[in-house]
Amino acid sequence: MQVVASVRELRAHLKTARQSGQAIGLVPTMGALHAGHLSLVTASQARCDLTAVTIFVNPTQFGPHEDFHRYPRPLEKDLDLCRAAGVDVVFTPAVDEVYPPGSRTFVEVSGLSHILEGVPRPEHFRGVATVVTKLLMMALPDVAFFGQKDFQQQLIIKRLTWDLNLPVEIETCPILRDPDGLAMSSRNVYLSPEQRVTALALSRALHQVTAAWARGERDPAHLTDALQNRLKQEPSLQLDYAVVADPLTLEVLTRPQPEAVALVAGRVGTTRLIDNVLLTDTTTR
Repeated sequence: MQVVASVRELRAHLKTARQSGQAIGLVPTMGALHAGHLSLVTASQARCDLTAVTIFVNPTQFGPHEDFHRYPRPLEKDLDLCRAAGVDVVFTPAVDEVYPPGSRTFVEVSGLSHILEGVPRPEHFRGVATVVTKLLMMALPDVAFFGQKDFQQQLIIKRLTWDLNLPVEIETCPILRDPDGLAMSSRNVYLSPEQRVTALALSRALHQVTAAWARGERDPAHLTDALQNRLKQEPSLQLDYAVVADPLTLEVLTRPQPEAVALVAGRVGTTRLIDNVLLTDTTTR
């Protein structure tokens, strides 16, 4: 496994692979890797000849009072996990490598960036869109892999690659959950045992909506009520939103349609968590 810290090294390594006809898969991460990230690696290895992982805690997607400085950075553990998973290249740049001094260029996807997660975090998706565009241009992969848990994020990334004519396919991989149902997240380490019990309300509410959908319920008002009523039973959960929306536009639904996505976000103590479930004809539970 090659570990590189400069764009020049990354491009040189991937150029050699590309010239030999290898398909390149990219898994962008902020580190603190868990099984959810490793499932993206597995997906990349199933489709591509070479898999590159990026580990970079991106400062531009954190607000002034968010957890940038305390965000977990267990680099050596992350590298061990990548090595064990058979990753070919890991890119671990410094901030100045990604954002050279004096950088003034940002990428922003209007509309999608300023709803749901974009309401409490108005600059968040500008930072995400910018860093992902940079990483895609640095690596020039054939396919980049993202998780469904950050549903709005993967939708924005698909939009920007389409709008900017970037020659990369974006593949969205399913959410991985711990045995108790909590969606895997690097921020779960912040939760105390008691807070984790509270956090389970998110996945349980989504499970309730999924069950209603599987029984044939399609009225978005009824689905939303079921979602919100379950979450309101947890007094220690500070709910940000719980909506049923169109999976392509994230517009909140007012009438039934064949596919939908239920999205929830809330704060348990100082930890903010998100989760979602796709509701389609194949939804059975």
